[in-house]
Amino acid sequence: MPERTVSIYVIGPSSTGKTTLCDALAQRLGLARSAYVTEIARKVMQDKGYSRDTIGLLQMQQDIMEAHFQQEERLDELGYRIRLFDRSALDPVVYAILTSKDSDEGNARKTFLLETDKFRRVLARYRSKDSIVVLLKPVPQWLCDDGVRSMEQPDVCLDIFRALLAHLHIEYREFGKEMKLLEERVTSIMGLARF
Repeated sequence: MPERTVSIYVIGPSSTGKTTLCDALAQRLGLARSAYVTEIARKVMQDKGYSRDTIGLLQMQQDIMEAHFQQEERLDELGYRIRLFDRSALDPVVYAILTSKDSDEGNARKTFLLETDKFRRVLARYRSKDSIVVLLKPVPQWLCDDGVRSMEQPDVCLDIFRALLAHLHIEYREFGKEMKLLEERVTSIMGLARF
């Protein structure tokens, strides 16, 4: 019987501890650096000249989503059995909705980004029983503006994540202020992944 491939996705609004958690998980799992996909949006923003002021551009979110697809494909080619993602291809969809001028535009943007063959392929992985999706909730004391992240409406952003995950029938777990200890979060994900 072939060994299963486990994919772990840590998602959520800005400043919820995603990278801190992913770094700790990567260390605990002893992952090869190339099996851990760090935050993609910053690199895309830097490479293409985007900024926090352009977060509302649909093209920016498309470019970030495409970079996620490329990383998924790269890890498929490398054949890693444990893959860790600091964010996902869902994040650009959330930010496209969050920065829309109204719900009609938000729905149109969501449909545009979701209805591609590449997204359908990655969606199958997000829905897989061998994928762990963890949604981090805002913890007020952790909110920190670094001039790059979108700090807009973290609770609204969280609600959009929840609605999108429900819409796409993706199972997920939430961690928030009730589970602030990093070690507890790492141990919980290890348990979910059955490591």
